[in-house]
Amino acid sequence: MLNILRRQSPDARLARTLYEEINAAARRPVFFQALGVDDTVDGRFDVLALHAWLALGRLNAAGMGAVARKLTDTIFTGFDEALRDLGNGDMGMGPRMKKLGLAFNGRMHAYEAAKSEGELAEAILRNVYRGRKDMARNAKILARYALSARESLKLSNPANGTLDFGTLNPTSA
Repeated sequence: MLNILRRQSPDARLARTLYEEINAAARRPVFFQALGVDDTVDGRFDVLALHAWLALGRLNAAGMGAVARKLTDTIFTGFDEALRDLGNGDMGMGPRMKKLGLAFNGRMHAYEAAKSEGELAEAILRNVYRGRKDMARNAKILARYALSARESLKLSNPANGTLDFGTLNPTSA
C-alpha cells in the first residue's frame, strides 16, 4: 500500500488529502442530526457532493484545475469503494457508477447555476431533501452555510492540503 502512495503524482496525493478533508466535513453529525439530512447512502452522497462543489470551485479559482480533476477521480474512486463495501460486485457496477456520475454532475451544475441564496436553497431542497417542503428552512440553512463556506475557503490554501469550510450554525435561518 505504501508503495502505491509513493508512486502517485504529487497532484494525486494532494487530491487524496483534499478528499479526506471533504469527507470529514461531509460526515459531521450536524447535517444528519440537526438539519435532518437522511443518514443514508443517498443523504451522505448529497452532503459530500455539496462539499465537493465548494472544494472544486476553490481549486479552480486557485488555478489548480489539474488537482480538481484528480480530486474528482478520487471522489469517484471513493464512490466505487463504498458501493463495493455495501456488497455490490463487478456485475452492474458500470450502470451504478454512471448513475452516480450523472447525479453528481447534475448537482454540480445546479449549485453552480444558483445565482442567489434563494436559488441555492431551492437546489439544495430539490437534491438533498428530495423536494420535501417541510425541509425548506433546513435547505435555507444549508444554502447560507454553503455561501459562508465558500468565503471561508477563500482563506484556505488547498495547495497544502487544507480546506476550511467554516462553521455551521444549524439554527440560523
